Amino acid sequence: MELRIEVEKLPLSAPFRISDRVFESVEALVATVTADGMEGRGEAQGVYYLGENAESMRAQIEAAGVGFGQSLTRSRLQALLPPGGARNALDCALWDLEAKQAKSRVWDLIGLTPRPLRTAYTLSFEPTVKAMSERARELSEWPVLKVKLGADQPVERIAAIRSARPDAELMVDANQAWTLEELSDIAPSFKALGVSLIEQPLRRNQDSALEHYVSPIPLCADESCLSFSEIAVAARRYQMINIKLDKAGGLTEALRMAREVRARRLGLMVGNMGGSSLSMAPSFVIGLMADTVDLDGPLDLVQDRLHQLQYRRGIVHPPTAQLWG
Repeated sequence: MELRIEVEKLPLSAPFRISDRVFESVEALVATVTADGMEGRGEAQGVYYLGENAESMRAQIEAAGVGFGQSLTRSRLQALLPPGGARNALDCALWDLEAKQAKSRVWDLIGLTPRPLRTAYTLSFEPTVKAMSERARELSEWPVLKVKLGADQPVERIAAIRSARPDAELMVDANQAWTLEELSDIAPSFKALGVSLIEQPLRRNQDSALEHYVSPIPLCADESCLSFSEIAVAARRYQMINIKLDKAGGLTEALRMAREVRARRLGLMVGNMGGSSLSMAPSFVIGLMADTVDLDGPLDLVQDRLHQLQYRRGIVHPPTAQLWG
């Protein structure tokens, strides 16, 4: 087996803002594994708030001794690398290779049935209320919007977006921007405006108070639930878990997480850290098990990959075998 690691910069078509930063491009680490003339690929962006980037992921793979000429399996990979982007890229490449070797599709190997999925489109946290409402109006073909918010006029922004899009399902992602007091003040107004869920309102490791807070809207853990080991604590504080393959460290761990989330009767969301269709395709598999899907990353890129995922009116279709899996 041979391994090739490449770092790519994927420009965004417009700056993308969340509560505490602005992204103008996405860095991708692409892993390619080759065996017996067949090739598997995986793409990762890493977890930015943990300090991961493409170069740090490459260094992590090299330090773990993953290289050319050795037999690498998904089970061995779990022991070699911790959860995170580096393991994600390799794990997804191995899944792709396994499907090709089996002359099958990944969902068939897992026992899932492919189908088109309804996905949210994420609305950037723009500087003004007006800019966000106008952008929401432009996205008229998208029935589900996930709105990035901070501490600046959150209720006013959602009210304006609701006025512009009375038909849309609205979800909110605060990216750790609020305190418990702010959440308590904001949530009833969001409930009245028809918001269906609030994602990560408080900071990671500073959200224990949620164990005693009864929210009028379901709360979803993102930064507060990175991998399988954090599900038990998150389950006491949140009603839904957002699984991202970059956090989990690949499809193998994400599947394990999804089954545990279901066993605990929590809501299941699949999200992304940005990236091309090659990054979204393995996440699509988790989407087949999820209540809520947020796999819009390629739509913000200047250019996607060949054999890209197909999006039509808020629906994303299963990836082709030429792309992945």
